[in-house]
Amino acid sequence: MKSLFGSLVYCLFLFVSDVYGTYRLNGFDPQQVTAQSYAQRRNNARPPLRTLDLSVTDNSCRSRPLDLVFIIDSSRSVRPGEFEKVKIFLADMVDTLDVGPEATRVAVVNYASTVKIEFLLKAHLNKPNMKQAITRIEPLAAGTMTGLAIKSAMTEAFTEESGARPKSKNIAKVAIIVTDGRPQDQVEEVSAAARGSGIEIYAVGVDRADMTSLRLMASNPLEDHVFYVETYGVIEKLTSKFRETLCGVDPCAIGHDCEHICVSSNVSHHCKCRTGYILNLDQKTCTLKQMKVVVVVEDPCKCEARLAFQMQTQAALQEITARLTDMTGRVEQIENILGPV
Repeated sequence: MKSLFGSLVYCLFLFVSDVYGTYRLNGFDPQQVTAQSYAQRRNNARPPLRTLDLSVTDNSCRSRPLDLVFIIDSSRSVRPGEFEKVKIFLADMVDTLDVGPEATRVAVVNYASTVKIEFLLKAHLNKPNMKQAITRIEPLAAGTMTGLAIKSAMTEAFTEESGARPKSKNIAKVAIIVTDGRPQDQVEEVSAAARGSGIEIYAVGVDRADMTSLRLMASNPLEDHVFYVETYGVIEKLTSKFRETLCGVDPCAIGHDCEHICVSSNVSHHCKCRTGYILNLDQKTCTLKQMKVVVVVEDPCKCEARLAFQMQTQAALQEITARLTDMTGRVEQIENILGPV
């Protein structure tokens, strides 16, 4: 028994020594415990590395077609890894939208000291091609000519030649500017001109972005058109916010009083009936079309009168023909006597 007890004590000693050696913290030094706890929290909170996903997800909204132009800052202050996060944000936004010739069209304007139209509204009318084009965008580096980028978007991207729909179609024109710095040119006048031409401007500031410039660029109300995030690492979180803002709510989805079919048209809706029905005056309910069957019973007297008329007409035509023949014969006799005139 004593030998067994000694063996148990020895095994317990080895186990405690092993655990102590593995998790030894220099006599449980408070500073080291705090440091390791902070590192653990930091690692647990760090999101996994994400790359641009080229697959297409079906989470798009279908209630508001847009002509949408992204104006993205790729100046020297935007590091390569941060620029990749901007591209992921663009791809997420594409997934959010209902992209197509009759739905939303998207263009991208890239800028630094110079401006580059990466692709126009008419270039890519489906999500896979558009997301492939986003992967090919490269940063331009150098300065931050935001005003020049807005002007280029207004005069080159938002034109019918570039794929924008005419004003008669009443398609909203929207620009989303993403920048992390202070513009090196004037933005107030060109932004006002863009808004005056019917372009709705959203300004997204990241990190060191100048809030005064963002407010000068954005449309009113500013609280709905100016956004700020601390780092490019969290810019993806704006996707859901823009989804609420740009997509709106499908009027038919939130409830309607149409008896048969509800048809959405941007912010309103109208009712439609199924085949064989007509819409009533209340513009909501439908009534089955009434088929009128008309049976025509001909009056026998009318038939006899019509036959008599036809015979009289035929006799009159025969008499006229006979007279014309007789007159022709007489003319020939006179020509024979007098000779040709």
